[in-house]
Amino acid sequence: MRLVIQRVKNASVEVNNKILASIQSGLLVFLGIEHEDYIEDINWLVKKLIKIRIFPDEKHPINTSIEDVGGEFLIISQFTLHASTKKGNRPSFINSASPEKAKDLYNQFLKVLESSTNIPVKSGVFGANMNVSLTNAGPVTIFIDSKNRE
Repeated sequence: MRLVIQRVKNASVEVNNKILASIQSGLLVFLGIEHEDYIEDINWLVKKLIKIRIFPDEKHPINTSIEDVGGEFLIISQFTLHASTKKGNRPSFINSASPEKAKDLYNQFLKVLESSTNIPVKSGVFGANMNVSLTNAGPVTIFIDSKNRE
């Protein structure tokens, strides 16, 4: 399971020219799910996501968590995070989970995140063609992979 986390001043997701969700200061999170992902990956990533210290305080530009600053989450499913560009110029998505498995794990991720914090959690629509807008604060963008826990 992979996350691309962006610290944002604001972000929104639109489907069919209608804004479905928007946040102010917080984290925009793109979530990619592969066929080898399970609930253990969700649990590890949710703990990491809630506690990651990438917001500023008076001492350092990257020192506090989303809980500390009272931000919001916007979670967007993105199967392309598991693209392989090893051969040729057209990405392969062979490592991405099937739509059925990915949707189930995406929904589980949202439930675990919501039950693990009091921070507002908003989301896009799984499998939809979405337009995501954001103002990246910093900019700060972090990549986390549950299979490569660096």
